[in-house]
Amino acid sequence: MIIELPQVGESVTEGTIVQWLKQVGDSVERYDPLVEVLTDKVSMEVPSPVNGVITELLAEEGQTLPMGAPIADIQTEDAAEPDMPIETPPPAQEQAQPVDRIGVLLKDVAPVGPTGSGNVVIPAAQDAIASASDSQVRGRRRRRYSPAVQRLAAERGIDLEQVAGTGINGRVTRKDVLAYVEAQAEVLAVQASPVDAKTTAAAMRSDGEDEERLPLSPVRRMIAANMKRSASEIPTAWSITEVDVSGLVRRRGALKDEFMQREGVNLTYLHFVVKAVAESLRDNPLLNSSWGEDAIILKRRINIGIAVAAPDGLVVPVLRDADALSVAGIAVRTADLTARARQGKLAVEDMQFGTFTLNNTGALGSIASQPIINHPQAAILTTEAVVKRPVVIGDAIGIRSLMNICLTFDHRIMDGAEASSFTNAVKRRLEAISDETGIY
Repeated sequence: MIIELPQVGESVTEGTIVQWLKQVGDSVERYDPLVEVLTDKVSMEVPSPVNGVITELLAEEGQTLPMGAPIADIQTEDAAEPDMPIETPPPAQEQAQPVDRIGVLLKDVAPVGPTGSGNVVIPAAQDAIASASDSQVRGRRRRRYSPAVQRLAAERGIDLEQVAGTGINGRVTRKDVLAYVEAQAEVLAVQASPVDAKTTAAAMRSDGEDEERLPLSPVRRMIAANMKRSASEIPTAWSITEVDVSGLVRRRGALKDEFMQREGVNLTYLHFVVKAVAESLRDNPLLNSSWGEDAIILKRRINIGIAVAAPDGLVVPVLRDADALSVAGIAVRTADLTARARQGKLAVEDMQFGTFTLNNTGALGSIASQPIINHPQAAILTTEAVVKRPVVIGDAIGIRSLMNICLTFDHRIMDGAEASSFTNAVKRRLEAISDETGIY
């Protein structure tokens, strides 16, 4: 039975194989964790849908595949052998010279050594050639191949009888076919351009003694792909607005201890900002939309994504229907999402259906930043560090707590007037917070 990468949501189109939790030959029961998969929304474990034995893994760790792509072959306990027998025709009578498994005459491949002709056969190619005679010794008996292997061989024009299997009972796997193709390319390249073996080995070494290469994790690859897509597809503009949050600072300072005792979570400036943003989105619907090529798609629900720096990279869990929540409700829900994000326990539904993103870069000490839009949303807002500055108040100078809010927006959807209307609405709401402002 072919196991496919499951569909987990309309907006999730592909996933990356992070780690196989089972290997070829392992017995699995229904609902046993089979593989860890990373999508642009969340990391998740995919369970086995059946009882059986894994006969082949069709995707490698680190490989990115579309949802619905085959990832494994499981022989179920109550199913007949799924493979189709392939009848191999007898070898041609007129074949006079031995041919290796990739179609290169053995006499044309010189051995590596001081008496050789200078041609280089790299180890992978030597293995491919050495296994050719083993294949012929085994004879032209009937062999069975999985549908996925047959499909791959047909795409690459490969004679599967020339491929040595490393699976159970000598079964040919996708890895065997891909290794065969790679070995074929290597031998042909070496024969076309003979070089000195020492020169080849030196060229394959990294010459950056003052550098270090950090392999990309699946999460970092996914973040890079999403950021590239946003930067290349969305024409953006950016603005910064200064907000006097002196009233917010006083109100939060007066409530935080009591709130911690009552709710068990820390009350932060961000929770007040989320409330102000949610109400401002209701008054400025263009900010709560996405580009639809032939139309602007306005979102009826206000679902605010909160960017969280998790151990493996940035994730954006979604606070759904944020406009219907009080400041206290936002604080409790946000604390739960943030904690689970940092523990790697977010579910797929926690990451879906966001309509606007908010990022608290001020927690990192930033006072101004230009965020990248979370595709396909219309805008993203950052809250910067709260700092005290002298400001002119009437005819006097006073010390006030100030914070910048920075907005990046899709210029296809709106112009500066609509974007400024939104940031000014957020500014008015934050500056209106006083000692009497309620949070429930």
